Amino acid sequence: MDHLWAPWRLSYVSTNPPPNPGNPCFICRALECIDGPEADRANLLLWRRPHSAVVLNRFPYNNGHLLVVPNRHIGQFEELSDAEHLEMIDSLRVLQGIIRTSMQAEGFNIGLNLGRTAGAGVPGHLHWHLVPRWFGDTNFMPILTDTKVVVQALDALYDLLSRQLPTAA
Repeated sequence: MDHLWAPWRLSYVSTNPPPNPGNPCFICRALECIDGPEADRANLLLWRRPHSAVVLNRFPYNNGHLLVVPNRHIGQFEELSDAEHLEMIDSLRVLQGIIRTSMQAEGFNIGLNLGRTAGAGVPGHLHWHLVPRWFGDTNFMPILTDTKVVVQALDALYDLLSRQLPTAA
């Protein structure tokens, strides 16, 4: 059996307990905070839309890794309304274009993990992953040193992408 080692994810696993009614998931906490743009930035909430939102992944697999989420706390694909589904797909389309242009991404991984067994880190709150890719972005660092290099600070990424989002939802 081969093993995939991802030691940079330990801080995520150790600081993100499973949600419960008294402890909403980090996505819901970010969405519920309506204290203005400074709070959205602190929560890495990049874009609010009527039915969905976009959050920077605090523990990215690659530079520019985003999560596209419904505003409702739902965990199954079939629970999405048509409006939520369409808006989330539109957000993926818009952000893919922005990242392709502004970050010169050469490819993308786009997907969602439904349920803890399928790898969902927040199984109760469905979310699409948008992960930009570049030729050679997996280099010697994870192989030789168990270190993942993310080349841009989340604040800088937030600034870069937020300036290019459409103003109308």
